[in-house]
Amino acid sequence: MDSIKINSLNTKMVAHRGLSGIEKENTNAAFIAAGNRSYFGIETDVHKTVDGRFVAFHDDTTGRVAIDNMVIEESTFDTLRRLLLTDTDGKKGREDLHIPTLLEYICTCKRYDKIAVLELKNEFEKDEIKAICDEIASVGYLDHVIFISFAFNNLVKLREWHPEQPVQFLSDKYDEGYPVLLQQHGFDLDILYTELNEERIRTLHDHGVKVNCWTCDDKDFAEDLCRYGIDFITSNILE
Repeated sequence: MDSIKINSLNTKMVAHRGLSGIEKENTNAAFIAAGNRSYFGIETDVHKTVDGRFVAFHDDTTGRVAIDNMVIEESTFDTLRRLLLTDTDGKKGREDLHIPTLLEYICTCKRYDKIAVLELKNEFEKDEIKAICDEIASVGYLDHVIFISFAFNNLVKLREWHPEQPVQFLSDKYDEGYPVLLQQHGFDLDILYTELNEERIRTLHDHGVKVNCWTCDDKDFAEDLCRYGIDFITSNILE
């Protein structure tokens, strides 16, 4: 099985949770699979463990993708690291399928020269966002990161530390007020793909807002979005 090529013109493709249409989501295997292909960026999510470590993981709990169910933010890193994740078929997985650290993900992006598209899950304190940025900066890759979040305040806090950092506000619904709001803050938009059409993309662009979408695995829809001039498409399998 391989990724599905589309005619993306000038649109930049982002691998959602790594190449999760082939490898287990948010694992080093998925990040490396994306790194070995033509993707512009690799997306993942960051949580903080109870002992202050940053890990790449989507859900608040591990039960959907692991043998055992634990709350990420109430568990230690060592405990979470020992968890075996199920493979893509939902059965007990390979021995290499573990929860990655934030730096493992960043270093994979750096090794393969990919933009890190990093979702700040839940709402972080300002000093926690600084710690995330500092950790990425420690390996010299902060200028290759786009931060995304459903929590608008996460992006506001981040910009207090790093005023020029690229950020995208995540949303599952389009609001007619977004173009002006995002323009005022200098934020871009990352929105559920079915909420977009040619007019909305054009209006956002007219306000200087770049447009990303999630999570589009529909080849025909994606190619329509490319014709409308969308800047990024985030997908599990399209390349």
